[in-house]
Amino acid sequence: MTESLLSIENLSVDFTAAESVIHAVKQVSLDIKRGETMALVGESGCGKSVTAHSILRLLPYPQASHPSGAIYFDNMETLGATDDQIRSIRGNKIGMIFQEPMTAFNPLHSIERQINEVLVLHKGVSETNASKRTLELLELVGIQNAANRMSSYPHELSGGQRQRAMIAMALANNPELLIADEPTTALDVTVQAQIIDLLKSLQRQFEMAVLLITHDFSVVRKFSDRIAVMYQGEIVETGNSDDIFANPQHDYTNLLMQSDLGGEPSPVLSNADTMVKTEDLKVWFPIKKGILKRTRNYIKAVDGITIRVRQGHSLGVVGESGSGKTTLGLAILRLIESDGAIAFQNVPIDAYNQKQMRLLRKEMQIVFQDPFGSLSPRLSIAKIIEEGLEIHKPEDKDRFEEEIVTVLQEVDLDPDVRHRYPHEFSGGQRQRIAIARALVLKPKLIVLDEPTSSLDRSVQFQVINLLRDLQMKYGLTYLFITHDLKIVKALCHELIVMKSGAIVEAGPAQKVFTSPEQDYTRSLLSAAFD
Repeated sequence: MTESLLSIENLSVDFTAAESVIHAVKQVSLDIKRGETMALVGESGCGKSVTAHSILRLLPYPQASHPSGAIYFDNMETLGATDDQIRSIRGNKIGMIFQEPMTAFNPLHSIERQINEVLVLHKGVSETNASKRTLELLELVGIQNAANRMSSYPHELSGGQRQRAMIAMALANNPELLIADEPTTALDVTVQAQIIDLLKSLQRQFEMAVLLITHDFSVVRKFSDRIAVMYQGEIVETGNSDDIFANPQHDYTNLLMQSDLGGEPSPVLSNADTMVKTEDLKVWFPIKKGILKRTRNYIKAVDGITIRVRQGHSLGVVGESGSGKTTLGLAILRLIESDGAIAFQNVPIDAYNQKQMRLLRKEMQIVFQDPFGSLSPRLSIAKIIEEGLEIHKPEDKDRFEEEIVTVLQEVDLDPDVRHRYPHEFSGGQRQRIAIARALVLKPKLIVLDEPTSSLDRSVQFQVINLLRDLQMKYGLTYLFITHDLKIVKALCHELIVMKSGAIVEAGPAQKVFTSPEQDYTRSLLSAAFD
């Protein structure tokens, strides 16, 4: 027994796959007191999320097992608890913000229904009162026009909006412990600050303890009372936040704290040929109401965007969640319907049908924001990467294995993992697999939709260097969608700033960074670099 709200004692976690055993967590011990925030930090794949999921027994048993250890929550041992006991605390006494909200939400139910369910099951409130509380929660976490968004399905929200809805669900029952697994990963810098302030406020109000899992030391500095640093499944350093920031003891802690993107975009020719351009591009989604579902208004996700990206250049597309960044990228690739001119290598493609576009797909690739949602759970990593080769380069079948091994090495993954499945990897590792899938065809244009959002800073550094090297080697053109302005500064030559579907500022990235003309741009820069 313990006086702490949560006590993890000598926890080990093994995963058994075929005849091999992976020792994911090794003899981990942690204590969290009521009302305090413990930050669990480390690189992707170090065992942070596995440790957190063990608390609520959310691991894939029996493939997962615990050779040693015990976990006590409010003096109840959770690893040995009955199914009824563990269900009574899930979502009630312990709330959880998952790293990938698209896979945590049910795609068949509206956001309102899913948050209502938490309130109805655990608090026994009526549907009407649950809906009122759900609206309050969505407004609390900063979802604009929350009353209309309640009826939306998960796929109809941006990545940042889904993450905020997930936070609302986790907070619905005022839990005693909140497990926040990368809670600000998908959010732009201004909303990150709002969410951190919100969590702080709720923590004080309800005396809630927080286990914060993150790779972002700027979030840790603002929010945590104590820090535990994890490396290869083990806790290598624990202490008060102020002490660790002032005087880190372990070499690995020093490495994490010193990791910075740095560097500059690769050199380019200012007169290079145009790779892609748009003119007055629009994507409007109809709002239908009434029994006859007549169109009453439109959500103007992209509203008159004109851009030009030259070969070998990188265009950064920044703005808050829901500003239309991802929609713009999907429209350029002709993955959604749009109005307005789109040209690829000076060839108009806005009127192309799917059969015509298929011939271009090997030249135009995308890395999606949510790697788990975009990777088939039924295919091995080798098969996932091989799909594009089978469609676009069937004549090179004898070289598929060689190309898969090469591209995995390029994204810093051991080629031996190619026979494993997506659920066996961390969020950061899955994102690298998604990048490998896009890179294997050596396309001319890659749309990168928050490709580093789930990666820790040191791995972001590796990926940005990789993207720069590949750009110089193959003359790749990038449309880089992100909320992380530090990445834009390290990679992008031009920059557009979007708000509510329109461009509010555009120009050479260096000029926008040094002399922003709009207040909105200045607020984004201030939040990112202060």
